[in-house]
Amino acid sequence: MLRFLQHIQGDKVIWAVVALLALFSFLPVYSASSNLVYVVGNGTPIGYLVKHGLLLFLGFGIIYGIHKIPAHYFKGLAIIAMPVVIALLVYTLAQGTTIEGANASRWIRLPLVGFTFQTSTLASVVLMIYIARYLSKIKDKTITFKESILPLWAPVFLIVLLILPANFSTAAILFFMVLLLCFLGGYPLKYLSAMVGSGLVGLVFFVLIAKAAPDLFPNRVDTWMSRIESFWDPADTEADYQIEKAKIAIASGGLIGNGAGKSVMKNFLPQSSSDFIYAIIVEEYGLIGGFVLMFFYLLLLFRIIVVANANDSVFGKLLIVGVGLPIVFQALINMAVAVELFPVTGQTLPLISSGGTSIWMTCLAIGIVLSASIKRSKAGIDGQEIDENNPLEVLSGQL
Repeated sequence: MLRFLQHIQGDKVIWAVVALLALFSFLPVYSASSNLVYVVGNGTPIGYLVKHGLLLFLGFGIIYGIHKIPAHYFKGLAIIAMPVVIALLVYTLAQGTTIEGANASRWIRLPLVGFTFQTSTLASVVLMIYIARYLSKIKDKTITFKESILPLWAPVFLIVLLILPANFSTAAILFFMVLLLCFLGGYPLKYLSAMVGSGLVGLVFFVLIAKAAPDLFPNRVDTWMSRIESFWDPADTEADYQIEKAKIAIASGGLIGNGAGKSVMKNFLPQSSSDFIYAIIVEEYGLIGGFVLMFFYLLLLFRIIVVANANDSVFGKLLIVGVGLPIVFQALINMAVAVELFPVTGQTLPLISSGGTSIWMTCLAIGIVLSASIKRSKAGIDGQEIDENNPLEVLSGQL
């Protein structure tokens, strides 16, 4: 164990926070899995616990492997990965999968292993790296809006539009995070305002097309409208079933909770081990447990800001912020949904909720943050030395 710890690099606080969140996740996942076992009738609690442990083990393998890659390599890797993720998004959307009549074209099944993979999560990470690369390239340069349309906004709108039909919340969050990163990266505010307007116009056109041709995107627009209407409507409706059960779970937890594994509402919440796991955590560990969990996510946010500020390169700073902030932002949205401060989005609680893709992509992003937090003597970025025998370093330096 000590030998392993000697080989890990990067910010130790981030390592510690991620490890603590992962270790804690076994308790609520094991507890909430009883819903799938005894209500739905699938698997066993031990089986779900072992699966979760395997996913986390592979996830930490991803963190370890990625954090060993010099941060400037991601410049070149983003260019290589962009056409790959676009192709994956097109393939995923073209499948036209439906669940109970609703469009669920979000996943592809990995051959041999049998796991499903949500391609939009990978596309989100790659796009944020790509944006960081572009912003670092134009830093301290005067550019026109026209010059940035093709290299910056064309990939953004293409990926968002490919995600939008099946997953509005992910597309909206991704677009917001892109705008935030561009703002932090010094992109002209007047151009950002134009892109916000363009995004809203594009969304209106999409809704009109979906309404005019409902067979193209079965029930998705109706689902979005239903969630938004039920959020603003004070009267309880059938659409409020999950959020009402989540609020009951939180209320019954009180200050100190009912104890580990003693949740009652986990048997009534369909997504108790994923989307609404925070409600189960508060029911079992109380408001104290809920606030402690929130504290660790805010601590992660604080360390992300610290390591970004300490990085010597523009690309490194933007890279850390671009892939790190969405983790905390997603966590806060998940918590806000559970207490009805936000409409239901389907966003999981990073490193806590069960599931494969969300864990792996969160670990990928954390690995990138840790890589960028390492002080290397030859970073190979922003004019530093580049190994001409390494094609990735040459590509990164040129881009």
